[in-house]
Amino acid sequence: MPGGRLEADTFTRMRSRLSILLFLFLAAMLTLPDGANAQEIDFDSLLIRRVEVENPTYMPVIGAAFGTMHFFGDVRNNFPTPLSERSGFRVNVSSPPFDRQRTFVVNFSLLFGEVTGNERSHINLDRNLNFHSTINAFGVGVEYNFGHLFEKEVPVLSPFVSIGFEPFLFSAKGDLWRGNEKYHYWSDGTIRNISEADGSFMRGEIMMRDWDYETDLREADLYGLGNYRQFSFAVPIDFGLDFNISERMKMRLGTSFHFTFTDLIDNVSWEGEGVTANTANDHFAFTYIGLHLDLFSEPKVRTEELLFAELDDFDYLMFEDEDEDGIVDGVDECPGTPEGVDVDSTGCPWDYDQDGVPDYMDDEDSPPGTIVNERGVEMSENELESLLATPDAIFRNELDLYLVPSEQRERMTFDQLDEKFHVLDLDGDKDLSFDELLLAIDDFFDYKSFMVTDEVYEVINFFFAQ
Repeated sequence: MPGGRLEADTFTRMRSRLSILLFLFLAAMLTLPDGANAQEIDFDSLLIRRVEVENPTYMPVIGAAFGTMHFFGDVRNNFPTPLSERSGFRVNVSSPPFDRQRTFVVNFSLLFGEVTGNERSHINLDRNLNFHSTINAFGVGVEYNFGHLFEKEVPVLSPFVSIGFEPFLFSAKGDLWRGNEKYHYWSDGTIRNISEADGSFMRGEIMMRDWDYETDLREADLYGLGNYRQFSFAVPIDFGLDFNISERMKMRLGTSFHFTFTDLIDNVSWEGEGVTANTANDHFAFTYIGLHLDLFSEPKVRTEELLFAELDDFDYLMFEDEDEDGIVDGVDECPGTPEGVDVDSTGCPWDYDQDGVPDYMDDEDSPPGTIVNERGVEMSENELESLLATPDAIFRNELDLYLVPSEQRERMTFDQLDEKFHVLDLDGDKDLSFDELLLAIDDFFDYKSFMVTDEVYEVINFFFAQ
């Protein structure tokens, strides 16, 4: 293996890399003010730059919120208890902005929560009501974030408001029993169990509520409402503030009011019998704190490599080195070099004798201009003749050219060759040499020749007959 060439190629690559480093160092020194020291050089500013993206591609934003549910209906929490307010959870997916100012988005949300009411009256014993209901809602809404009021820089705090439409399910339960004993509310504010003797009620023992909503109020049908639907629709109006923590994260504080189309969430309605109620529908609210993450949108600021900043369609794949020969694929003229084979600066295996066969496959050093086989070994005249012979069928009169010994063949002179082929005699010695024949064949396969296939055969036959 020619060690001198390998060392020269290695030195060339090292010199190229050192030249780039030297250029960057000189550029940094020229930009320094007088008296500045080397520690103040910002090499990152020489290698990269940050460019603001004018029209970034926006993708959906995911969010989650946790908070408390509040109920507004016939049964209110006028009896204080730590269980008066219940929790709620919401997941949200926001579409990319659909207007030029990026102020409007569409929200898709799922809300899971609970509402409750606990009423205690000292005047009317029939109004000591309570209920608990689950709320499962799927909503679609349009949000407006007042983005056109701000400049390009996103403020730390920004308001929002939205309105939508949602179907939801509910299921009202009541706490009417403690075990097998029913609650009886007395005017002194206590709950007791009572017994009946001779048609009169006797005051029993004091009881405490267990806050276990065990009774399905729709099935109990306390007020003659029947088997009503526990499915309805609502119009949610949401508003609040966004705390923009970073470009891709914001915390949201807000409240959503849900104006429903039913008066039965608490199992009390003006259409019921034996109970007093207003004609307004029931409503509920969700006060929450949430987190929104923008994980998929294009960044608003893009980092560019300054060495390639002028290239519009820069392909970073050209800097890969698939065959790991030390030459990147973009300039490697011989991709797929086997592992461990030394290459030159173009990425091609060394070919010391320049016979077209790389050294790691070459079995001998051939003289210049020698025709060799795939192992780099010089080919004999008979081997060359067999290569030049066509594998296709030939005419009978041409068969003698290959079967008759060379000393018995009829010799031809250059003057007997058709005059149009005389241009193939490049040195003008009136003899068609082997090199001139090979050049003519190469031109034919490179579409540079005036000859057709039959004429190539004619010239080959003349070469062996001269």
